[in-house]
Amino acid sequence: QVQLVESGGGLVQAGGSLRLSCAASGSTFRLNVMGWYRQAPGKQRELVATASSGGSTHYADSVKGRFTISRDNAKNAVYLQMNSLKPEDTAVYYCNVVTYSSRNYWGQGTQVTVSS
Repeated sequence: QVQLVESGGGLVQAGGSLRLSCAASGSTFRLNVMGWYRQAPGKQRELVATASSGGSTHYADSVKGRFTISRDNAKNAVYLQMNSLKPEDTAVYYCNVVTYSSRNYWGQGTQVTVSS
């Protein structure tokens, strides 16, 4: 089992920045891909960014050049630096990990609200 705890959400004006953090505990030796997803009201959950254990990263087109995902394997943590935030970035952001046995785990979510 893997437990995920997120922090760092909040309210920010358009053009501002926020940094999300996610700490994993439990069977952390099994972590393969760590990432962030988001879900806006009335919309489906969508991928924001992922980082593999080997260091490769992937971003949604909508956040490329504005968001940066990073991972600290020693701390079993993943971060999302969000710059130049837009009102359309408003959503609940979820931390996600996929283990080497392809099991998915989700955090409880953290609200990010960007005002115009």
